[in-house]
Amino acid sequence: MAAAKRKRGVPAAQPKKRAKRAPSAAEPDGRPGPEEYSIPPPVSQGKWKNKKRVLIFSSRGINFRTRHLMQDLRTLMPHSKADTKMDRKDQLFVINEVCEMKNCNKCIFFEAKKKQDLYMWLSNTPQGPSAKFLVQNVHTLAELKMTGNCLRGSRPLLSFDPTFDKEPHYALLKELFIQIFSTPQYHPKSQPFVDHVFTFSITDERIWFRNYQIIEECASLVEIGPRFVLNLIKIFQGSFGGPTLYENPHYQSPNMHRRLIRLSVAAKFREKQQVKEVRMIEKKGTKVLIEEDPTEVVFETPAEEQPVEIQLVKPESKPIVKDKRKPRKIQRKKQKKLFRTEASA
Repeated sequence: MAAAKRKRGVPAAQPKKRAKRAPSAAEPDGRPGPEEYSIPPPVSQGKWKNKKRVLIFSSRGINFRTRHLMQDLRTLMPHSKADTKMDRKDQLFVINEVCEMKNCNKCIFFEAKKKQDLYMWLSNTPQGPSAKFLVQNVHTLAELKMTGNCLRGSRPLLSFDPTFDKEPHYALLKELFIQIFSTPQYHPKSQPFVDHVFTFSITDERIWFRNYQIIEECASLVEIGPRFVLNLIKIFQGSFGGPTLYENPHYQSPNMHRRLIRLSVAAKFREKQQVKEVRMIEKKGTKVLIEEDPTEVVFETPAEEQPVEIQLVKPESKPIVKDKRKPRKIQRKKQKKLFRTEASA
């Protein structure tokens, strides 16, 4: 079909727009009609407001297990940042400046001493407070090999022991744990799912950290890892220092613990030596001298006494008897040699 020519001076007729088809009206009671369908809203409806960041790093001298634990915490916490190891000679107050440079207001610092003792600092920089812990019984994700698993970057639930609400110092630690380990809502690196839970339980005056997966089918828990135990040492008012708010009376330093072990071993050794000496004394003391019994020699018959003879003359020397077999053996050997020489010639 040929296109129609447009006449001069007459505006061209614009094609009519198709009217949008309105969805079928909802029923009067508010329920959607049979043909109506709803699109689910976007996952993130809000805005990222809580822009806290946690700096996780350590001092020099840590072992491989501490390095893996630090990497596991960075993996589980999408709002964390990393930094290079700090020199041992630097003071702890320098960490506040490092956090300011990294734009972080929370910090987890691992401090290694004697290549065998590990300490953890949890701090709210730069105002405080801060807490120092001794880390014990460390098991990482790669070491545990648990069957649990969770989505990378998902937000965790935080579960606390009821003891955290009874004591004031535990209540302070609970707020510090919430601010550090909880992932902010609508964080760019986080996923909008809740599929694992961090548990903080108190047993034997220590805080036990565990990470469990939440299974949707039966709502059961399967451990993921890592796991470690925190032994509280002190709580300070400032960040990495300041006045002491609380000091744990049940805390025993690793040096004192090792010293007590050595003393116990030495005490056991000393006890064994003393037992040996007592036994020797008892053996010597049990020997009682018995008086001679005069009736013992009643049935003994004395032997006849022989007169003592003194030999004044030198005894005769015995004649040396030569072995008669030797010359015969020598003659046989000579004959054998002669016979061999003749046979060879």
